[in-house]
Amino acid sequence: MNRRELIKAFAAMTPLTVAGRVWAAPATDARLLVVFLRGAYDAANVVVPVSSDFYYSSRPTLAVARPDAGNPNSALPLTAEWGLHPAFRDSLYPLWGKREIAFVPFAGTSDDLTRSHFETQDTIELGQSVSGSRDYRSGFMSRLAAELTRAKPISFTDQLPLIFRGKTQIPNTSIKNIGKPGVDDRQAALIKDMYAQSSLAPSVSEGFRVRDDVYRSISQEMTAANRGAVSPRGFELSARRIGRLMQQQFNLGFVDVGGWDTHVNQGAANGYLADRLGELGRALSGFSEEIGQPGWRDTVVVVISEFGRTFRENGDRGTDHGHGSVYWVMGGGINGGRIHGEQAKVDQANLFQNRDYPVLTDYRAMFAGLFQRMYGLDVASVQRIFPGAHPAALGLV
Repeated sequence: MNRRELIKAFAAMTPLTVAGRVWAAPATDARLLVVFLRGAYDAANVVVPVSSDFYYSSRPTLAVARPDAGNPNSALPLTAEWGLHPAFRDSLYPLWGKREIAFVPFAGTSDDLTRSHFETQDTIELGQSVSGSRDYRSGFMSRLAAELTRAKPISFTDQLPLIFRGKTQIPNTSIKNIGKPGVDDRQAALIKDMYAQSSLAPSVSEGFRVRDDVYRSISQEMTAANRGAVSPRGFELSARRIGRLMQQQFNLGFVDVGGWDTHVNQGAANGYLADRLGELGRALSGFSEEIGQPGWRDTVVVVISEFGRTFRENGDRGTDHGHGSVYWVMGGGINGGRIHGEQAKVDQANLFQNRDYPVLTDYRAMFAGLFQRMYGLDVASVQRIFPGAHPAALGLV
């Protein structure tokens, strides 16, 4: 038996420790990528509560239709209660059938009720209780890296995010690509000229005017919430590069993706949100393909957002700041093809403050339980990462 086989044999029985830090063979090969959707994505239109009549009455223009094999704009069936947005048909939905993606509904921050982008993003990245004093020099992924042997962390961001701040210097690299309309101003002018003498000229001009108004409105709303995060399109273009880097050099990564603060003209199966979801789905699918087998079996991707959005649509055909969200977990070795965590019937009686999804799975409890399973962390290590948290045994891995 060679040295590597010996380490694996011991790790299969119990975690080893070196200088008080965990030494577990899975930590050597396991990869973790946390994807933060800044701006609070509309979870109810991504993992759709298709069995809820209340959902359909609450969203007269935004609801995604119940699964229907003859309707390409309908939700993709997950379980009897849940469906997936059709934008993921060719990207993430195949992973459900292969049991490589799972969802945790009613997830979020149980102790942060501010509905503030900045405050709640900080809360999650710090991973500390909001009831006590908080150390803004210590993010939870930095603390995780400190507990692992041979951790090779990297942040795919312009600046080092709060989640990776700590005693150890962690590299960061920008993948920013600012999202813009598919047709730029020069191309729009050429198209208008083509139709200038046509009866369609007024319709063409009006179409571009509406497009610009919607894009301008959405861009202004999201600028602050994004906090400099890459656009979904930028993430799509860079995801394979991230996959190559994590396959070859790094095993602990973070990336933030903006564009999810959809107060206005959100859309349902089609529209602004659907386009962003399509880009995100292709990015994550490309990342998994680039990691390749067998690396994907040792990779876990967690997709989170600061909070969900209001369950009822607003007067501008969008949604506002909410509370509970849905987290995603992906990987070749996870317990996928399932909806995990505590659940509640999606009806008015179970809304938080009569407006939002409740939080039934706290983010710290979920991550603590996940890290415990992935890395074989002991109780002391978990408490150093998430002080006061109680790991949730969700069975994700």
